[in-house]
Amino acid sequence: MILASQSPRRREIFERAGFTFIVHAADIDESPLEHEAPPQMVERLARTKAHATVPFAREMGDNLIVAADTIVWSPDVGVLGKPSDDADALRMLTLLSGRTHFVTSGVSIIRIDGGSTIEHTFHETTDVTFHLVSDACLRAYVASGEPRDKAGAYAIQGRGAVLVKSIRGDYDNVVGLPLSRLVRELNVVCDDESDYVFDVLRG
Repeated sequence: MILASQSPRRREIFERAGFTFIVHAADIDESPLEHEAPPQMVERLARTKAHATVPFAREMGDNLIVAADTIVWSPDVGVLGKPSDDADALRMLTLLSGRTHFVTSGVSIIRIDGGSTIEHTFHETTDVTFHLVSDACLRAYVASGEPRDKAGAYAIQGRGAVLVKSIRGDYDNVVGLPLSRLVRELNVVCDDESDYVFDVLRG
């Protein structure tokens, strides 16, 4: 299996699940398209990453690719990517403070079967509500450095957990990959004797 992502969080989720895999980061243009809804955007980006990895997979003799993209967004504030600097991180966190936002991951699976490919793309959304956090606390969090490479400027698996009041949906999705949904979709795409749910639970 190839994980077409450079995200260390996704790699950690794959390792925790016990998958045997290699990492091959796909270099693509991640610019949004005009009037593109966030779920469609992450599906398109995940699909593009997966397709960009097909030549590498054929060269390596691997037949399964998983690619993903995750964004933080809400209808009010739009899409929040990774902050450009600490000031941008503070801006994002201020927008999220005391409000509910969405974390949506697009996941694309490609199975190479001889000269053809079988592909499936889906998205998963988790609702995340932040506490109303003081400006001083937000500045302290930004100064920790954790927000710098995170979509939405926070890491729910790190110190950013104290900002979160509640979530509705898949926790791993907020980290960067909806593992529970993914293993079930792998069973559908592979359509063979493999049972990825069983394999993960068996360890």
